[in-house]
Amino acid sequence: MPAPQTMQSAAPPHIAISRVSKSFASRNGTVNALTDINLSIEKGEFISILGPSGCGKSTLLMLLSGLLPVTKGRIDVDKKHIGGPNADAGIVFQQDVLLEWRTALQNILIQAEIRGSDMTEARERAHTLLKMVSLEDFEGSFPKELSGGMRQRVSICRALLHKPPLLLMDEPFGALDAMTRDQLQIDLLRLCTESDMTVFFITHSITEAIFLSDRVVVMSPRPGRIERIIDIDLPRPRRLAMREDPKFLQYTRELTAIFKGLGVFREEY
Repeated sequence: MPAPQTMQSAAPPHIAISRVSKSFASRNGTVNALTDINLSIEKGEFISILGPSGCGKSTLLMLLSGLLPVTKGRIDVDKKHIGGPNADAGIVFQQDVLLEWRTALQNILIQAEIRGSDMTEARERAHTLLKMVSLEDFEGSFPKELSGGMRQRVSICRALLHKPPLLLMDEPFGALDAMTRDQLQIDLLRLCTESDMTVFFITHSITEAIFLSDRVVVMSPRPGRIERIIDIDLPRPRRLAMREDPKFLQYTRELTAIFKGLGVFREEY
């Protein structure tokens, strides 16, 4: 198995995941979700974690957020050990988890209310974010009045309200139709250009991972481990037409071949 690749830097990495394993107790015994994960991530990188269902992708994100404890190993963010909830991170889940009795703007501002932030500044920031994702005309709408893609845009704005240095995204576009997913990928890249935040993105989609990422981390089936790390050498800003570029298609073939080798894809009839 190829050794996991890490980027070399004179300064400590923004995120250092060192020999991390995670297991859960079940009625049938211990379930090993992740084993011996080693990964260094530089500030401002967009990293996608790509793998089959059940390989521990979401578990790894939960460990990085501090919402789950590691079983073995250590995670450091900005040289600080993660031993509990990481309040500096923004988190976006597959489901938007909006409060149905609050408007879009109010759902975003709940982040500031919980943190005790200056509400005048937070409101200005929320208006700016809504405009960036073309929802400035819907700030007074309730979630039931918004489409799935619009709701997820609100969820992303809420996660970005406090300008987090780290954005954790757990298949945020997985439940959306293809066209909405494409647009939200573009929206996300636009938002990323406005900051130097690090993005840790979970996905099942090979093309989504290539389109968004600086590096793609390939996870093996459970117990999850890092099988390969692929550097994505494509120019930014990214455009949808890039998916037809020969280099993009080569990355697609390379990642597909890796999953075939892992037995994830089987083409026998």
